Amino acid sequence: MKKKVRLSTWCTVTTAVGLVVLLVALKFAEGAIAKYAVAAALIFLCVTALFFMPISISVTDRELNINRPLKIKSIPLSGIASVELCPPTMAEMRICGSGGWFGYYGWFKEPSIGKYFAYYGKASDCFLVTLKDGKKYVLGCENPREIVEFISRHIS
Repeated sequence: MKKKVRLSTWCTVTTAVGLVVLLVALKFAEGAIAKYAVAAALIFLCVTALFFMPISISVTDRELNINRPLKIKSIPLSGIASVELCPPTMAEMRICGSGGWFGYYGWFKEPSIGKYFAYYGKASDCFLVTLKDGKKYVLGCENPREIVEFISRHIS
C-alpha cells in the first residue's frame, strides 16, 4: 500500500515565497561574495529538501517506507511497538528541521509525545509510530487511517 504526502497550504506558500525571495536575491546580489552566499544558501536548502522531504509513505508485510526523492527510509514492522493517529498540536517545538520548506521534517518536541522525527506535509494527515527501542516518528500521508490499520494488523 502506498499513499502520497500532500503539502499544506502553508508549506506550499512558504516554499514558493522562499524560492522567489532567494532567486530575486541571487539576481540582484552585488559582488561575487554576495552572489556565492545566496547561491550556496539556495543549493543547501534545496539539497536538504531532496534528502528529507517526504513524497509518499508505503507499507509492505515487512516494512514501513518513507519515500523521499533521494533516499528511502525503511522501518521494519518487527521493530514497531505501536502506531496511532496523532496530528501534531500547536505546542510542538522544532528542534532542528523544516517547518514548511517542502514539508515538515526533522526533530521536533511536543509535550504529549516527547521528542520525535517528523516526515509529513499536513498536520491533519499524521500518525505516530513508536519503535520498540523508544524512537518516535510522526508521519503523514493521504488517508493515514488505512496505513495505521494495516500496520496494526501486522504488528499484533
